[in-house]
Amino acid sequence: MLLHHKFIETAKKLGDKMYIIDRTTNRKITYSKALIASLILSEKLQKYDKGFIGIMVPTSAGCILASMASLMSGRVPVMINYSMMAEKNCEFAQKKCAFKTIITSKALLEKIQCPVVPGMVFLEDIMESISVVDKLHAAVRSKLPVAMLKKTVAQGDDDDNLVILFTSGSEKEPKAVQLSHKNISANLMSLEQVLQVSDKDIMLGNLPMFHSFGQTAHLWLPIWCGMTVVTYANPLDFKGVNDAVREEKVTIFAGTPSFFWGYVSKSNPGDYESCRIILAGADKCPDALRKAFMEKHNKVILEAYGCTETAPGLALNTPSHNRPGSVGRMLPGVSIRIENHETGEEVGPRETGKILVKGDNIMKGYFDDFENTSLAFRHGYYDTGDMGWQDEEGYLWHVGRLKRFVKIGGEMISLIKVEDVLEKLLPPETKCCVVEIPDQKKGAKIVAAITHVIDEKEVLKKMGEQLPNIALPKQFVVIPDLPQMGTGKIDFRTVTNMVRDLVTKSIDS
Repeated sequence: MLLHHKFIETAKKLGDKMYIIDRTTNRKITYSKALIASLILSEKLQKYDKGFIGIMVPTSAGCILASMASLMSGRVPVMINYSMMAEKNCEFAQKKCAFKTIITSKALLEKIQCPVVPGMVFLEDIMESISVVDKLHAAVRSKLPVAMLKKTVAQGDDDDNLVILFTSGSEKEPKAVQLSHKNISANLMSLEQVLQVSDKDIMLGNLPMFHSFGQTAHLWLPIWCGMTVVTYANPLDFKGVNDAVREEKVTIFAGTPSFFWGYVSKSNPGDYESCRIILAGADKCPDALRKAFMEKHNKVILEAYGCTETAPGLALNTPSHNRPGSVGRMLPGVSIRIENHETGEEVGPRETGKILVKGDNIMKGYFDDFENTSLAFRHGYYDTGDMGWQDEEGYLWHVGRLKRFVKIGGEMISLIKVEDVLEKLLPPETKCCVVEIPDQKKGAKIVAAITHVIDEKEVLKKMGEQLPNIALPKQFVVIPDLPQMGTGKIDFRTVTNMVRDLVTKSIDS
């Protein structure tokens, strides 16, 4: 099913039920009002070029309605990252996907100090241009029977692109991921089944919708199930997010570990009393974070795993099937193959290998990038580029990106594992990122970037009790603020470059 058609079905069915509670603008929008607003906006977008249309709007009613209107008007949203280098990201997206128009807001550009990029259209200007006639026409149109109303908006089939999302670019130049209506619908069906979500749930929408986690969980899952979504534009406003969870009685809260650290530190007992599902994804969930939530709120953080290319969910822990430390069991409809990274042969239980997956949620491919699309698939499976293993009960244990393994002395060393060991030995306020840099003598060496000065000798001694000598960091460098992506993930590429520069300077001096 086309998901903008699903929205029409849900909106017509639920009518006056509250759909969006926008905590940033203090707007409350019912499903019926959201339908009318989407119809108005879809007409306003008809004047712009068909095909792709950029959307650079924080998580809000505006972002949701602009996305829906784009699809209704026959355009495919290209979601643009505004958290860093917004101007560059706009220009990159326009060039990569060959489009001009970008829907954004003056308030956002002012806040992030981004200059106006040619092709930008402002939501504020669109809203001012809406007349009484526009409103009446859309209101009358919204009263049409579902089948007739669907015929007045864009048609297509399940394999059509629903959205273009860009990979994080934490390791190399971002790729444009094509996700179809079928891809995200498959994920929604699986999530609805395993999490048992319903129209009684209230979802906190705090993740950016240029990220696949936010796109599926905050934009489409509420529509799929008829939920209310509480949008909050700034996930880094930890106190504000906690207030929203408590005051709006949120039942489902999805986020990234980096953000959850901020939420738990700024929270008060009782803030999460209404939550029945707290889901962490996009990065590894540390044991210390799980412990912090349990001690302060008596709530379990459920870890999940996915990729932008898989819409994004692949595996998930649930309230009834949870194995802390794992990323859960594969979602219904997702097949997994774990193979030896050198021979390509499938491995057995508890053997680490490359994670390959197959299912209706897997992307169509990278836009205008036949080479990388071809490299991403093998035997009909998508190669995630991640390493992991499954236990006898089907729980998947993620051990890091293959690119975050380094071969030293003939041994494959997981930088993620080194990080995990180091993290547990650091003071609570100290963060770390372990990287590999070239070494003239041994080819490569491990360096740990940390946010505060530590007793390196004592830490290395304790690390040596859990790791072989070749896996120990050969050097520590202090970077007070480790660079992050917009989703809270560590920007490994930037950190690696910073470490390389710092190590080079220390050698030269």
